[in-house]
Amino acid sequence: MAESDWDTVTVLRKKGPSAAQAKSKQNTAKLDRETEELHHDRVSLEVGKVIQQGRQSKGLTQKDLATKINEKPQVIADYESGRAIPNNQVMGKIERAIGLKLRGKDIGKPLETGPKGK
Repeated sequence: MAESDWDTVTVLRKKGPSAAQAKSKQNTAKLDRETEELHHDRVSLEVGKVIQQGRQSKGLTQKDLATKINEKPQVIADYESGRAIPNNQVMGKIERAIGLKLRGKDIGKPLETGPKGK
């Protein structure tokens, strides 16, 4: 047993963050402390009220409207309360379902349903 086949093993210890990583964390913290807050625009309360009134005039609940446009009921609740970030695809589906315009300057006016031209 005098002859052993053992290899020497070197154990490396993990070092702390490199200078570049530390600098990156400082920059991130500095950006977080900026006074200017950047955020996404939300659906206006005017649009939310139009959705609510249009839905109620058709006798639909939030769940019914959501089912009709293949979305979750929470999406309708968010749009009506002004918490949702506007999505043109969802807005278009809601417009067609309730028959009222939600985008542009004619918000709340009846939707003009013309033939789709190609």
